[in-house]
Amino acid sequence: MTSTDDKAIVQDYFNTVGFERWRRIYGDGDVNKVQKNIRIGHQQTVDTVLAWLKADGNLSGQTFCDAGCGVGSLSIPLAEMGIQVAASDISSKMVEEAQARAQAQLGQNQNPTFRVQDLEKLYGSYDTVICLDVLIHYPDSKVPEMITHLASLAKSRLILSFAPWTVGYMLLKIIGNFFPGPSKATRAYLHREFDICDILRSQGWIIKRKAMTKTSFYFSRLIEAHRPNT
Repeated sequence: MTSTDDKAIVQDYFNTVGFERWRRIYGDGDVNKVQKNIRIGHQQTVDTVLAWLKADGNLSGQTFCDAGCGVGSLSIPLAEMGIQVAASDISSKMVEEAQARAQAQLGQNQNPTFRVQDLEKLYGSYDTVICLDVLIHYPDSKVPEMITHLASLAKSRLILSFAPWTVGYMLLKIIGNFFPGPSKATRAYLHREFDICDILRSQGWIIKRKAMTKTSFYFSRLIEAHRPNT
């Protein structure tokens, strides 16, 4: 399967059956045990990013790109911190949900701004670019290109999360069981941490922070990289 096929499958999935499933997971309503566990894990990843940013001091007025924003789990709290957020997702349904949640929590504020767009077509220049839980949809062959593109948009900081290769077949099996049937599943690509770090370091980035979120059904490695002297 080509990366183009993967992208089309992901886009279709998150605009149809996947949207309803993940909207519930990223919400606060009743879900099953597995979905609740994934919800907790994803929120822990978001909370870690927010804690890192808050530890760095006042970021009000800075510009952030939330690449693969989903339903706005990160974009909305960033906006509440006074950060100017440009958020995007490949799924139009996810973007609609994110806009609705932002309006409910932030009123008619024009921040964040949301648009439907995949990673390859993102443009602009931002103080920080964040891409959480999206690289799982990209094979190893596409990851260097995607990281290079995201890094080109970031003036000072890049924060990425990915499913680490070290959890191996266990994670693949969990995802396969959770989304039964070929029409309901997306491929899950695992990536080696040293490969991700090598890509960043080869382009002059400095690894500043790392974290790992691990629950029974959610695994995510988080890396923050900075340009030198920023």
